[in-house]
Amino acid sequence: MSQEIYHFEVPPEADRGRLDHFLSRQAPFLSRSQVQRLIEKGYVLVNSRRMRSSYRVRPGDQIEMNVPPPKEITLCPEPIPLDIVYEDEDLLVVNKPPGLVVHPAPGHQGGTLVNALLNHCPNLPGIGGYLRPGIVHRLDKDTSGLLLVSKTDLAHQRLAAQLKARKIKRKYLALVHGEAKEEEGLIDAPLGRDPKNRKKIAVVPHGKEARTFYRVKKRFPGYTLLEVELETGRTHQIRVHLAYAGYPVAGDPVYGFRRNLLNLPGQALHAYRLSFTHPRTGEFLSFEAPLPPAFTEAIAFLSNHSYSST
Repeated sequence: MSQEIYHFEVPPEADRGRLDHFLSRQAPFLSRSQVQRLIEKGYVLVNSRRMRSSYRVRPGDQIEMNVPPPKEITLCPEPIPLDIVYEDEDLLVVNKPPGLVVHPAPGHQGGTLVNALLNHCPNLPGIGGYLRPGIVHRLDKDTSGLLLVSKTDLAHQRLAAQLKARKIKRKYLALVHGEAKEEEGLIDAPLGRDPKNRKKIAVVPHGKEARTFYRVKKRFPGYTLLEVELETGRTHQIRVHLAYAGYPVAGDPVYGFRRNLLNLPGQALHAYRLSFTHPRTGEFLSFEAPLPPAFTEAIAFLSNHSYSST
């Protein structure tokens, strides 16, 4: 597979924005970090010269961007069972169980959702030279629920553009500590690396914009079941935002309480609804996935406790 070459001309009405910002808007199938890596490695030329990501584009600038082919896949397909909610020639919707890692990482090359997907669909695309076959968005290891996977490059580009434009709607159910004071709310707080612990995410003054909506679904003594909807999709966003608001997700070993009174195997966070426009047909699709057993058992326990305490 050869590299893709894209040509852009900065229009007369464009303001002098950053080069990486301009290219992210022109190539929505790439994230800004992917664009920045391409610039750093010399795959982007402005008027035939290499520039930094911070270069301010000017009207009339001629930009050439080379997107290298995906790296050779060295991962091994594995016959890991998949709960496929929907599949056609363009995409899959998978209901990921808690505990399953989505992407391979150093020290964790096997037993991931990607290994399972490669076994099911051997020719999944790796986009923009980066090995994340078919993955459109991600879920944390212990977060369960619906995940969107593209089966072609064109589907991935169009779905990634929908995600970037915030047209893919994702709703979650979260069982949290504490009794929410309001029936619904918005958490609008920027997120970035925790300066005290680089492995964690935190609300920081100059972080990336992050907005999380929530509404109460059911109340229990000491707990609340929330429906949560993302406007942005930052790493660990729901978990960090809810903890910041005073309602840490039950069972969350990183941002929640150490004591796990409900015996949850991980955070009680489930991506239960996923809605998007089909990248080829234009049809609006919406799917729901039931709660995993441990989450259901925790709800049942709290419901019985609530009943007996009245």
